[in-house]
This record gives sequence, structure tokens and C-alpha cells, in this order.
Amino acid sequence: MGISLTLCNSSTWFIARGCVHSLFKPPIDVYGVGGRYATALFSAASKQKKLEQVEKEMVTLSALVKDPKLSSIVMNPHVKRSLKLKFFGDAMTKANLSPITVNLITVLADNGRLTLTTDVISAFAKMMSAHRGEVICTVTTAQPLDEVSLADLKVALKGFLAKGETLILETKVSPDFWYMVVA
Repeated sequence: MGISLTLCNSSTWFIARGCVHSLFKPPIDVYGVGGRYATALFSAASKQKKLEQVEKEMVTLSALVKDPKLSSIVMNPHVKRSLKLKFFGDAMTKANLSPITVNLITVLADNGRLTLTTDVISAFAKMMSAHRGEVICTVTTAQPLDEVSLADLKVALKGFLAKGETLILETKVSPDFWYMVVA
């Protein structure tokens, strides 16, 4: 018995088995259309206590979307929705995805939003990261940080974390950044 996932105007409700229930609020808000679908997915997975399973399935779904053969059909605006859903459905059946994930794709297909699948996956990943207490921080510098500077940065950033939060530090180097600061 699967769940039917339907988004309403404000994305604050979803319909499951014919009954209207309020959404389980994710730990962070992710905006945009992809964020609304991800919020509904997070709520449905929370209610069924399958967050981790759905998170793993999003990785599988991401690989499916990147498959050139499948994406040439599914992401093509000239292919009918029903045909897209059939091809995607066949691929999801082979991947043995749960009804929650299948229903997400069905809703995206019905609403002509399959092109937003990667946005939904990304938004859901952000929600799950926050759910685990991870705080992602990206630092961009003009030059690579030396070990001492990196250690000092980590100590400073950890001072902003609440109890139970974990810092996930991503560093990027952009030589052009120096010109932006000087200019």
C-alpha cells in the first residue's frame, strides 16, 4: 500500500491515502520549486520512518537521471509525460526503489517537472545533512590555506555551532577572488 504524494499551492499539505495531513517540518527550509517537492518528500519519509532509505534512494535516482540513455528521453521536453514516466518507471522498478520515491517521480511527471529531479535531490540532501546536525560551510580564498590557518579557521567556525552540530568545511581556491577583494 503506497502513499500518494500531492502538493498543494503553498506546499504545506500533502494527501496520503485520501486524508489530508500537515507536513513534518524539515530541519531547514529549502526554497524554490525543488525545495517544495523535497519538503513533501521529507515529510512523507519522516511519517513512514524511512528517511535514511529514501536518502540512499536519492543517490540511486541521481545516477538514473545522469544516465545518458534515460535522460535523453526523460529530460526531453518534446517527449510526452506518459512516455517519460513509463521509461523512468521501468528504470525505477529495476532499481527496486520504494513507493515513496516512485510516487515522487510520478508527481513530478504528472506536473511536468521531471527536469527538476536533480534540484529535488539536492534540496533533500541539504535537509538530510541538517537532520544529522551537519553544518556545511564553504570558504573561498585567493590562495590555498596553510595547515595553521585552516586549523584556526576550524576552531573559529566551531565556536558558532550549537550543541550536537558538526562542521563540514569545504575550501575552495579562486585566484580571481583576490581581484574582487582588491577592486
